[in-house]
Amino acid sequence: MRGQASQLVMKLWRIFLKLPNSDLLQIQKTQIFHAAAKIGNVEFLTLLSHSYPDLIWNFDSENNSLFHIAVINRQEKVFSLIYHTGVRKDDIIILKDSDRNNILHLAGKKAPPSRLNIVSGPALQMQRELQWFKVVEKILRPSYLQMKNWDGQMPRELFTQKHETLQEDGEKWMKKTATSCMFVATLIDIVVFAVAFTVPGGYKQEKGSPIFLKDGWFTVFVTSDAVAIFTSTVSIMTFLSLFTAQYREDDFLFSLPAKLMVGLVTLFASIVCMVITFSATFFLVYKEEKHGTLPKVVAALGLLPITIYAMLNLKLWIALIHSTFFSSRFMFRPRHNRLF
Repeated sequence: MRGQASQLVMKLWRIFLKLPNSDLLQIQKTQIFHAAAKIGNVEFLTLLSHSYPDLIWNFDSENNSLFHIAVINRQEKVFSLIYHTGVRKDDIIILKDSDRNNILHLAGKKAPPSRLNIVSGPALQMQRELQWFKVVEKILRPSYLQMKNWDGQMPRELFTQKHETLQEDGEKWMKKTATSCMFVATLIDIVVFAVAFTVPGGYKQEKGSPIFLKDGWFTVFVTSDAVAIFTSTVSIMTFLSLFTAQYREDDFLFSLPAKLMVGLVTLFASIVCMVITFSATFFLVYKEEKHGTLPKVVAALGLLPITIYAMLNLKLWIALIHSTFFSSRFMFRPRHNRLF
């Protein structure tokens, strides 16, 4: 279907190019190119640019080019086309709109709700906005970072003003998430710490050593219990650090999401180890032949809370990992789509 759509576009465009210049100007006035940039239709733009290279000099009523529109609407695929424009890039990015906003001012404005909500959670939305600002900042000359618009605001000042509410919401979301997770991690820490001193089977009276000391399942029990204690403690400390953080703008770029991700991973590890400890206890106590199926059933049921926890938090994990480690590296890189 996409191949047929591309063929249809090219056939129509060849007809348009045969029209008189006045009619071609009328087509430009429809702002079809700007609409394509707004919704991220990069295939449409690259197809037409091969026969109409002046496409990049098409501006809207506010003097915004296709790349300015891509920044306003956070369309990374369209914005990535700027890397293929060569020396023309320097001439495009210095353009200003009717309010004397350069392209970094536009990156400092808040994204439209439709694009902002593709990322879950105010903290990750703030992170995505910072990533956009940093990427656009890299392609500009240093003098443009201090340039002021008609309101006397530099790009960073405009970013701070427009994202003040989002930053506050991100802080509240982080602390609320940390509170819930730290409560669970504390409960796990208390339970597994108590289990370490109440080993299954008890102790030998003459030496005080555990009865099942030489049993292989006892090694599993001790190891998993120790790992559960350490991981839950790390999780508690990590979530606690989110309460003492300063929550500056740049902290949302990597520091805060990374801490949240470490806390969630260690919490998941502590849950897994706690279930393994519980299952190992059943294998130790009920390992006689007549009870052979019981520990297996318990071990199988132990997979249930692990699976549920993983499924319920999978979306958040993927969003954290993708936004923190892959977005800034892969979102804005040059792509196979090329202009001209």
